[in-house]
Amino acid sequence: MEHKKGSLKSTIAVSLTNYLDAGAIVAGASGLTLWQNYLGLNEGHLGWLNALSANAFGAAIGAIFGGFLADKYGRKTIYTYNMLVYMLGIAIIMFTVNFPMLLAGFLITGISVGVGVPASWTYISENSEVGNRGKNMGISQFAWGVGPMIILLLGMLLAPGNADASAGVLFDYVQKIATLFIGNDASVEAINVFSSRIIFGSLLVVAFIAWTLQRKLNESKDWEEAKKMQTNEKQPGVFASFGTLFTNKVNIRTMLFLAGIYISWNMVASVMGFFQQHIYETAGGLSNGEANMITAVQWIVIIAITYFGFAMLVDKVNHRWLYVFGTSIGIVAWCILIFIGIKNHVALWTFTMLWGIHAGISVQAFYALWASELFPAKYRAAAQGIMFFAVRSIAAVWGFGFVNIYGENGEGFSTAAYIMIGLLIFALIVGAIWTPKTQGKSLQQISKERYGEDI
Repeated sequence: MEHKKGSLKSTIAVSLTNYLDAGAIVAGASGLTLWQNYLGLNEGHLGWLNALSANAFGAAIGAIFGGFLADKYGRKTIYTYNMLVYMLGIAIIMFTVNFPMLLAGFLITGISVGVGVPASWTYISENSEVGNRGKNMGISQFAWGVGPMIILLLGMLLAPGNADASAGVLFDYVQKIATLFIGNDASVEAINVFSSRIIFGSLLVVAFIAWTLQRKLNESKDWEEAKKMQTNEKQPGVFASFGTLFTNKVNIRTMLFLAGIYISWNMVASVMGFFQQHIYETAGGLSNGEANMITAVQWIVIIAITYFGFAMLVDKVNHRWLYVFGTSIGIVAWCILIFIGIKNHVALWTFTMLWGIHAGISVQAFYALWASELFPAKYRAAAQGIMFFAVRSIAAVWGFGFVNIYGENGEGFSTAAYIMIGLLIFALIVGAIWTPKTQGKSLQQISKERYGEDI
């Protein structure tokens, strides 16, 4: 279709939402131990931060509203205002002096992320050519990897030192900035946490750039056409699609399939996204700088595999086999970490590389593609919002469960790791059996095949 010729340009602009989503999660993870030391937080506090962040319930709250709003008022409306909310949340985190402020900043940022994700995936899919839809969704996932990589590299460069490791090469600048704001008599913990404040500041800059670019986007033609078809009907309320979604058998089957693969996988990925460095520091015995370094290397692998292993192949190869390959690699990675041991540096590096390959051809990449294909335009974003709400809500609850299983110093790591393997096996089986046949078809064709002419 003619209106989709500029799909790559709009994909890049919209993909900054993914950069900021993953960036917010990993920025929190990167400085988690620093905030813990500065504010005197316990594992329960960390569980709340995870639960209300972009990694979990904060995003869930945003998604349930954002999906319906995007279907009612358009994708562009979301892009016009949502980044302002994100910038507010980031600013609160940057100037945090107590736990309630930190929690509020995480929550507001998370809500903004949740509002933006259904609209962004929907917009990219609707503005893609048939032969490039998977590639463009892959590029959006590529941005999801670039964010954490940059954040973790900054975390490594700005990291404070400890008894086991020297400080990052830019930590002297962190100390100077901290002294400028809080004086020479500040505690070591107060100075060290400035490295995390600066990292969140980098997200503020990118969010402003994203807001500037996304405000200039044209509205989705698919959404406009769906709205024209409803001109002679009574205009539905914002949540009018809710009843339709849960009374149509095709919708129910679709949501059960997508939730089956994404909830199980995201329970593992949410732990990796928010607690990975904390796990490496406690169970693995690494310093903050080392944990950030090894995780940054992992994200370099992720973005390379996302582009060359997913984006470049997904429109050309069998979806089922690519899905099975990518998910199986993740299972192997966790098995190595269990049976060789997290304190073994060879095992830790092997896990890091294999998880990077898995995350590049991840369940999330397929979920983002399939969820944007399998529903008609009139409630495409709403359906994704509902599922994103379910996924991140469960991740929030699981975050509390994980910290209790894992323990203060990682004594329950093996038990948690076995649970991870079980969840990944479930995602593998569900996805392999019910892989949808959407490859090479337009969104309109997919909708007619699944729903008939009355869509």
